[in-house]
Amino acid sequence: MWDSMGSLEAGPWIYAMVAVSVLLDVFLPVLPSGVLVITAATAAAAGTGAAPGHVPHAVPDILALTFCAAAASVLGDLVAYRLAWRGGARLDRAIARSRRLSSAQERLGEALSRGGGALVVLARFAPAGRSIVSLGAGATHRRVREFLPWSALAGLSWAVYSVALGYLGAQWLGATWVATAVSVAALFGAGAGAGFLVRRRPA
Repeated sequence: MWDSMGSLEAGPWIYAMVAVSVLLDVFLPVLPSGVLVITAATAAAAGTGAAPGHVPHAVPDILALTFCAAAASVLGDLVAYRLAWRGGARLDRAIARSRRLSSAQERLGEALSRGGGALVVLARFAPAGRSIVSLGAGATHRRVREFLPWSALAGLSWAVYSVALGYLGAQWLGATWVATAVSVAALFGAGAGAGFLVRRRPA
């Protein structure tokens, strides 16, 4: 499987690709950043499981990959947060026109004001949830100390989960595309579950 991934999976390129993809998917949720993280983690598992003397060159490091994905996630959140903070009346009007965005913004504000940010962590796994949360926090001028710790926890949780899916999937099923597909399906399943929970109104 390692050979079929090509040279971009080796060396620093994979970290750069992961960082850019994760950072930008707060603005473009269609980017397959989770798939890329899982694929890199699968490649890392292939390297650690190789026979002595046959480890692929420059195999991705699991800890470095996790840190890279988590850091890019937090940085992307902060960029979106800051842009929304400075967005002014135009962004406020755009949010007001969307019932989904308005509802998410209101619930986010309530969660952060109560000192609870579980919604921020949960939304990180939901499709487009990260975008709604980061933009909503900025648009409502939530203090960064209310938002940043939960963004960091969300980014780290998502990164650990995604890397673990790719790595453990390859350990259990072998470093094949089947293992990657199963891991990606598990990531999408978690996203669907998180999306359902985020849409539910709190009691």
